[in-house]
Amino acid sequence: MVAAQRPPASTSQDRPDTRTPPRPHRATLARSVRLLRAFRREQHAPADFYRLLARDTVEQVRGYARLDGATVLDVGTGTGFLAREFHAAGARCAGVDLDVEQLTALGSAAGCMLAGSAMALPFQDGAFDVCVSSNVLEHVREPWRMGAEMIRVTRPGGVVYLAFTPWLSPWGGHETSPWHYLGGERAARRYERKYGRPPKNRFGETLHRVTVAEALTWARAQRDVDVLDVIPRYHPSWAKGVVRVPGLREFASWNVVLVLRRRHGAN
Repeated sequence: MVAAQRPPASTSQDRPDTRTPPRPHRATLARSVRLLRAFRREQHAPADFYRLLARDTVEQVRGYARLDGATVLDVGTGTGFLAREFHAAGARCAGVDLDVEQLTALGSAAGCMLAGSAMALPFQDGAFDVCVSSNVLEHVREPWRMGAEMIRVTRPGGVVYLAFTPWLSPWGGHETSPWHYLGGERAARRYERKYGRPPKNRFGETLHRVTVAEALTWARAQRDVDVLDVIPRYHPSWAKGVVRVPGLREFASWNVVLVLRRRHGAN
């Protein structure tokens, strides 16, 4: 079992200034190629892909927040790849996930690992300097409730990094892709006929339709955050503009990141 623990403690005096990041993230074409190659092996060598993605995610977050000494929450931490990389970057990281088996699969990850729901994060308001979630949003029934919880536990001036896979992207159906374009339930039935077992990510149960348009509408409606960036996560920097094109962004973004900053004075 995973014992409940307190989040990594910090005070206003020792918290880093997340407003002044050490360096911007460089999203090069070579980086995109490395991620794509690793992703193509994800079904057969998942640890290699998720380790690479975790390192890349930490580098992306560094572009918006200082991590040395920062308190970080990883929502939907799974087996803790991302928590380990944040720890290696000098942060004090807590992870939360509903799946206790995943939490314990690779042993104790660095920092505090808790069993809990993203719909009601077991932390007080403003507990963290940085709150991140990587590819979890599309797996919860109330994605924007999860987003609101991430904002709640982030301190004023802190950063929220929220990455998800849009439903209409090439990988929107996850292992049932690309047949999800014909409908999520139909894609799941086809997968089960082919492999003799249901997909891990079942449409309407553990996989839900989330769009870029919905994400942008939600983010811009939040009064207690500023939208710092919207990124096609795996693309090089010169392709960033794809997220500004309605319609096209749903198909061409592949994976999208919302980067938000909690406003000072927010309740």
